[in-house]
Amino acid sequence: MLKKAHDKIAARLAQIISKLNNGERFTQQELIEEFNVDIRTIQRDLHERLISLPIEKNNGYYSLASYALGKLTMRDIQNFAILSGIQSLYPALDQKFMSDLLSIKLNTSYLVKHQGFEDISNKRDIFEQISGAIVRHSPIVFQYKEKQRKVNPYKLVNNNGIWYLLADENDQLKNYTFSKIKQMEWDFQEEFTPNKAFLELIAKNDTNWFSNQTIEVILEIKQEAMEYFLRKETLPNKKILEQTPSNLILSTNVSYDDEILRIVKYWIPYIKIQSPSYLQEKLSIILQEYLKTT
Repeated sequence: MLKKAHDKIAARLAQIISKLNNGERFTQQELIEEFNVDIRTIQRDLHERLISLPIEKNNGYYSLASYALGKLTMRDIQNFAILSGIQSLYPALDQKFMSDLLSIKLNTSYLVKHQGFEDISNKRDIFEQISGAIVRHSPIVFQYKEKQRKVNPYKLVNNNGIWYLLADENDQLKNYTFSKIKQMEWDFQEEFTPNKAFLELIAKNDTNWFSNQTIEVILEIKQEAMEYFLRKETLPNKKILEQTPSNLILSTNVSYDDEILRIVKYWIPYIKIQSPSYLQEKLSIILQEYLKTT
């Protein structure tokens, strides 16, 4: 039943987009009669599900801005690449390289592999509603870890293939696992004023996670792992403090203990936490407990 409902939504939205792309103008009532749905459904279509389209309303009639569909430029594709976080995947994103990349004849030269992304296709409605609430600066209410939350949403963030909602709850910037958000409600008539400090922190974007406080960690990395950490931006804010042919000392700022512990555990025995000492002690306890079970 869920798939059929999604299919109906997709088919209706496709027809509305086709109408818009063809230059048609229509009222909400005309759509209600054509698709045999209620006014709330059409309002969600126009104001939430299709919020990314430049739909204009004049004298009760909806239409599409003339520049919108069917006219993608290289700049649009560049913006999509930046938004998707793949701008650094290729050596350049200038017009010549992108023309080659999009050429059927030339793009057979490339093969991009990734470790997979979370499948959120069954939560498309919630994803679109949150996107709309972010654009409109509207608070949302949802169930999360068996507790009702009312938050001011700022960003949907994909970190290592998993989607998170970055939102302000009681004047604290928090990360919520998107797939765990349930029973979401949004009144798009209500608005909030974005916190300037939060906007600056998000724009700075120098950590994998967003938090009001960060932890400075100093790592000692042996030769076997040096090349990886020098080549790949696993730690987006790293600073090299000391480097020799056999050793690398660097500092980084993280938001949570587990953020750095996951990386260190992966690279044992070629990495060590120099400070803060409590993190190295925490790691030692984890390893000792693991060895007891083997």
